[in-house]
Amino acid sequence: MPDTKPMVLFVDPDTGTRTVVANLLASQAEVRLADGAIAAEPVLETSEPALILASQSLPERTGVGFLTRCRERRPDALRILIADAAHADGGLDGIERADLYQLLINPWHPIALQQTVRNACELHALRSLRSTRGAGTPSSDPPRERDESLPDASLARPAMAKGKRACRMDAVVRAPASPLEAICDQLALVAPFDIPVLLTGESGTGKELFARALHHNSPRAERPFVAENCGALPDQLLESELFGHRKGAFTGAIADHVGLFEQADGGTVFLDEIGDVSPAFQVKLLRVLQEREIRPIGSDRRQRVDVRVVAATNRDLEQALRDGSFRPDLYYRLAGVSLHLPPLRERPGDIPAICERILDQAARAFGLEPKRLTDEALVLLQRHQWSGNIRELQNELQRILLLGAGEDRLGAHLLSAKLLHGGAVAEPSLPGSKTLKERVEALEAGILCETLTRCQWNKSRAATELGLSRVGLRRKLERYGLSQASPDRGSPD
Repeated sequence: MPDTKPMVLFVDPDTGTRTVVANLLASQAEVRLADGAIAAEPVLETSEPALILASQSLPERTGVGFLTRCRERRPDALRILIADAAHADGGLDGIERADLYQLLINPWHPIALQQTVRNACELHALRSLRSTRGAGTPSSDPPRERDESLPDASLARPAMAKGKRACRMDAVVRAPASPLEAICDQLALVAPFDIPVLLTGESGTGKELFARALHHNSPRAERPFVAENCGALPDQLLESELFGHRKGAFTGAIADHVGLFEQADGGTVFLDEIGDVSPAFQVKLLRVLQEREIRPIGSDRRQRVDVRVVAATNRDLEQALRDGSFRPDLYYRLAGVSLHLPPLRERPGDIPAICERILDQAARAFGLEPKRLTDEALVLLQRHQWSGNIRELQNELQRILLLGAGEDRLGAHLLSAKLLHGGAVAEPSLPGSKTLKERVEALEAGILCETLTRCQWNKSRAATELGLSRVGLRRKLERYGLSQASPDRGSPD
């Protein structure tokens, strides 16, 4: 490797960002700064940077356009685009034109940026060394094993599949204006690049679904996708499941076992509940990710594996970093790009489409005719808080599909008590925000609506159950403005 520092050109219109990046990279590179494509021209004319980093938001042209031009001017320089995925307008075609080494999504972490730049500069130096040797006489040195400290070029920037790979997110069911649209856009940008992804969000939000979508839209799509719940197994069993074991390695190991990392060679490994693994196992996993090789339990030989790792957790890993229960070095290995999945209660507009998909799947599984929900049932489903997210919704829909086997449409009366009560009764206000009389009336209105919904708005049955006369029930309905056509009016204004 050369003794001089590699040159890095950083192009960004923001003065503060340029200063931060210059300070971060000062110890490892000679940093040149420019506020746009025009200002970068003199550097490209007179220098040969090893690496060019550019923001997508440049004043004269997009970052993709600038880096595409740099590819023509300085083809030996590696190129990195820094973009806000929600506003990246270059798309995958532009990223291919620029022939990027890597894509960094805002907000990037300082340590991740330093590591990315270090890997890129080392790869550039290695390429330069090979080019120099290729131009001269063949070396008489004996063959050497690859320096494991250097980045693998195939991992830094994967070969794209032949032809243009259309990024499809059909498996992610959502409405047109869903909060998931921005997540899908980010996933589409990240999928073609072999960078680890960390998915965060509550249990049941569909993290494995997104991991599979990421895999199927990547160059690894033709290779295996395997998943493991890391929080469900003790350390030894988890190590055996992921890395394999040899016969006799421990009590019960009656035969060799091929681990998931070896099974997924060339493909993707999804590590769910990664935040629950022990500190001891974190060290073993970190070693595998760093060296890209595994050693099965009971074996004295290591073997290389080529996998992309997608991890997921419902824990706050940044808090775990602060309290020391999760290793920072492992976190930064896993969180090349972090995507947070919002809970179902924050996207009620997605519920009609999700219900339709789940009901169709359940009907096929049970051998039943597909059915649709009534408007009243759908309103109550959209109003529920769904602490279990999509898993809870799936259980509810499968239940009412079976209970409503003899009905044309699935009505609100089939819903479980928690939905009837929770969907019809307005949540009581915090103390001090309403009078006792108003809060009692809200509760009474909710009980009326829940009972009528369960009785399919048969007022005689509801009145009998509530101990009221039909006239008394009618007066209460008029008082609270309740009707079968407006189940959401659960409390007086």
